[in-house]
Amino acid sequence: MTEPDPVVPAAPLPDLDAQAADLGPGGELAPESDVEGYRRRMARRREVQQQRVGERNLEKGLVLVFTGEGKGKTTAALGLVLRTLGHGDKVAVVQFIKGGWLPGEALALRSFGEALHWHALGEGFTWETQDRERDRQLVQAAWQRSLEYLADPERKLVVLDEVNVAMKLGYLEADQVVAGLDRRPALTHVVLTGRGAPESVLERADLVTEMKLVRHPFREQGVKAQRGIEF
Repeated sequence: MTEPDPVVPAAPLPDLDAQAADLGPGGELAPESDVEGYRRRMARRREVQQQRVGERNLEKGLVLVFTGEGKGKTTAALGLVLRTLGHGDKVAVVQFIKGGWLPGEALALRSFGEALHWHALGEGFTWETQDRERDRQLVQAAWQRSLEYLADPERKLVVLDEVNVAMKLGYLEADQVVAGLDRRPALTHVVLTGRGAPESVLERADLVTEMKLVRHPFREQGVKAQRGIEF
């Protein structure tokens, strides 16, 4: 009786991300000094990139968190707002702490009409409002409005601006937010901005970007908040 052929384990799949990193982005970072050698490296880099893109075919609604001490969190979220509106999809923006002023972006985006619902439901910074209970009530009201949008399949993107700050201040529980995120339709994206995003929200997120403060004109130079930059 003949012995069965031994089972040969399948070759491991190539680590395309590692290959892409090893091949590098090109330019003057590539080690080749000759034209042909550089062309071969970049041709292989293109092949690897095409395989990477081909492997990643999942579509889902994303949870994106922009946090950190640096400036640009709301600005990044608004870039996604404009991009989504440009594709003809509907967006909702709920601002939790802001509300004592009308920002330039709200004025600029009015032209999108009903495609964009914008709610500034706070009354400003805590040192301006000076009323914890009032702030708490406003945050909870903003959260209830947010839940309506999170459950609405017509809204492709929901931005919860400064919601991380509302949680940090204790006006909103992280568990409330995570539970609300899980109620979304499958293809609804949601952005949470603000400093101090809690760990449970970071763990729930699909993308987390932390803005790092390196230099700021308000601190180093005494430059005031200026129209078009801060508001």
